[in-house]
Amino acid sequence: MSPAFGAMEVEHYSKGVLLEPFVHQVGGHSCVLRFNDTTICKPLIQREHQFYETLPTEMRKFTPQYEGVVSVSFEEDEDGNLCLIAYPLNGDHNNLENLDNSDCEPKSKLLRWTNKKTMLLENEKIPKEWVRQHRKEEKIKNHKLEEEFEWLKKSEVLYYTVEKKGNVSSQFKHHNPWSMKCHQQQLQRMKENAKHRNQYKFILLENLTSRYEVPCVLDLKMGTRQHGDDASEEKKANQIRKCQQSTSAVIGVRVCGMQVYQAGTGQLMFMNKYHGRKLSVQGFKEALYQFFHNGKYLRRELFESVIKKLTELKSVLEKQESYRFYSSSLLIIYDGKERQEVAVDSDPEDLEDLSEESSDESAGAYAYKPAASTVDVRMIDFAHTTCKYYGEDSVVHEGQDTGYVFGLQNLIDIIKEIRDESSE
Repeated sequence: MSPAFGAMEVEHYSKGVLLEPFVHQVGGHSCVLRFNDTTICKPLIQREHQFYETLPTEMRKFTPQYEGVVSVSFEEDEDGNLCLIAYPLNGDHNNLENLDNSDCEPKSKLLRWTNKKTMLLENEKIPKEWVRQHRKEEKIKNHKLEEEFEWLKKSEVLYYTVEKKGNVSSQFKHHNPWSMKCHQQQLQRMKENAKHRNQYKFILLENLTSRYEVPCVLDLKMGTRQHGDDASEEKKANQIRKCQQSTSAVIGVRVCGMQVYQAGTGQLMFMNKYHGRKLSVQGFKEALYQFFHNGKYLRRELFESVIKKLTELKSVLEKQESYRFYSSSLLIIYDGKERQEVAVDSDPEDLEDLSEESSDESAGAYAYKPAASTVDVRMIDFAHTTCKYYGEDSVVHEGQDTGYVFGLQNLIDIIKEIRDESSE
């Protein structure tokens, strides 16, 4: 068992934890699952696992916190519904050197687990009534998902209405169509391989959205090159084509996914990677503007913090010898929940008396300053990352990842343009 995992609630976890879709996943193709409020998990890929275990200290503030490895198995009920359950690793499951899930690709590429009997849900002392209730809920969700998938196929930018009543964040569940799509595809892959394998290793990572009530998430594919050194000729050609036909080749960055809360209408706007690939440089700039706009006004108070963090990340990456972050993404996250603005000359105790209307840009002659907002900038997805310190790679690169750094600088410049134009 990983030392990092030892700090978690082992007693509760030893019974098995039901994994749910991570509803704030806006991009990528690998399935990300919710482990608990503060932790997510995704299929373990050896190269990405190696990256997190050997991560340079100066990069840690720009990546999710790594929290260990778990074993994930699944079972199918009489109606064909699948449940994914996470368990702690047993002593004989500790060897990670030869394991690579590779996104659960064809079974010929999968390595067998030990001959140990598969752990099933019933054997882990989870109340059967709880299981039945969960399956009943899943059937209802599956019906709704089919409708959402049909909608997803027809449109690359979607708007969902979030109910005003109750806690806004509580209404998020099962809204994001992209996370549902990835979850269903993962289940299908595992189902197809069920006769050969029913246990997988997943890595546990920090849930970067947990601190926000209504997370607004921008997923940016970084760099001028996306294929790894080990890519087949077919995949290499495909990735090069995607870069050439998108903003990746021109500015080293493209939109891979977006989720934005529109305060004016109470809607969530989702933009997927297919739309992101079609954007021109001007379209990319407009998409960034849209990410920082809540439907009522531009969140100008976020710009300086984002620019500062991107600049710091650029400085850190310029010093990373030999690293190449092929196909890696960069997340920008902030809270879409409206924050009341404070009149510049107001006393602190006047805060409670501010009305909702005070956040309107046309709220009279008073000058207002936004309440403090937090924004996060993190690198994710390291399945194709390479570095000379890994040892086994056939290709060794020298110096900084110029394609990634190029994309970061252009991203900084475009955000500065939006900031300056909006203040005119």
